Amino acid sequence: MSIRLRVRLTPRGGSDHVDGVADGVLRVRVAAAPAEGAANEALCRLLAHELGVPRSGIRIVSGATSRSKVVEVDGATEAGIRGRWPGLA
Repeated sequence: MSIRLRVRLTPRGGSDHVDGVADGVLRVRVAAAPAEGAANEALCRLLAHELGVPRSGIRIVSGATSRSKVVEVDGATEAGIRGRWPGLA
């Protein structure tokens, strides 16, 4: 089963962390620069770690070159994700 999340990514954000949820969108900061997909890779690694799923279970399905992204997560439940980040649409 796959779950899709709307994510707003801030590259060069100091450190890798999830800021929380605003307007149904998960706000995430990563230290990596957006060059050569480094920020996207950091986002996928962070979400995999936070959700306890393998890195291979995280894919960016929309917005690879944008700050606003849609990320698909395999191996996590909707209830588990919403329990971790209430307010996520």
